[in-house]
Amino acid sequence: MVRKSRKEFRGSIVPLVTPFQRGTVDENSLSALIDWQIENGSHGLSVTGTTGEPTALTRAERERVIQLAGESIRGRVPFVAATGSNNFEETMHFSQFAQRVGADAVLLITPYYVRPSQEGLYQHFKTVADALEIPVILYNIPGRSAINLEIDTVARLREKCRNIIGIKEANHDFSHITRLLGKLGRDFLVYSGIELLCFPILAIGGAGYVSATGNIMPKEVAQLYDLVSANKWKEAQDLHYYLMPLNDAVFIEINPVPAKTALGMMGKISSEVRLPLAPLSGENEKKLRSILVQYGLVNN
Repeated sequence: MVRKSRKEFRGSIVPLVTPFQRGTVDENSLSALIDWQIENGSHGLSVTGTTGEPTALTRAERERVIQLAGESIRGRVPFVAATGSNNFEETMHFSQFAQRVGADAVLLITPYYVRPSQEGLYQHFKTVADALEIPVILYNIPGRSAINLEIDTVARLREKCRNIIGIKEANHDFSHITRLLGKLGRDFLVYSGIELLCFPILAIGGAGYVSATGNIMPKEVAQLYDLVSANKWKEAQDLHYYLMPLNDAVFIEINPVPAKTALGMMGKISSEVRLPLAPLSGENEKKLRSILVQYGLVNN
């Protein structure tokens, strides 16, 4: 099986929502979203990460979403399957499944709720990575896991596991990310998981970003990376600030509720989410629509 080279895992890797329709996974809408993303220049796609509501999916549904995504992408862009959870066996299962069905890499979240030590994190990630042949991207999201994957732990993992190629940092501490790149080197692929840090992370040598906003404006979000790659820094800076109101709106309530609501308003999917998530409040729905109107994404 041909694997993507490390240099190809760069740019805008969009973390897709999981569309639902009357309680079930809407496979047709997911496939259509994938085609739309690729047509609009997204450099890579990911499913069943935070934005994809993985904890709301049954094991069979999560496997089906991963498999369907691979079938729909058809190698046109890198495919990163998010396979982590707070359960080790489940993480191993989904990671090996993703490898079998052709994912180009897996994204492994820091286990949430259990708050393991740094040694526990090291052993967890190393054991999964050692069982895989495809690249592994770590996922540090302190706001949801209540722990921070420390730089020394990442360095240990990179040293021991050749297939650990990078990390998604959903970490608001920009100094942490700067020190991470400084210690591990800029050939280690560091992605922003914070929308307002996508441009700054590119400026310090990051590989790209995994931005929920890419669900709504894939062309412009991908263009930010393209402009930086072309050394068009002023244009990239302007685009960074142009996207800011939408970046804020996507998190007006917990992700992915606003993103799915926006895509519903745009006619791409149903805005349906699963409990314990609830639909966007009426007041915030009005605010979101107003922002989308400003960008020309929906009519007034």
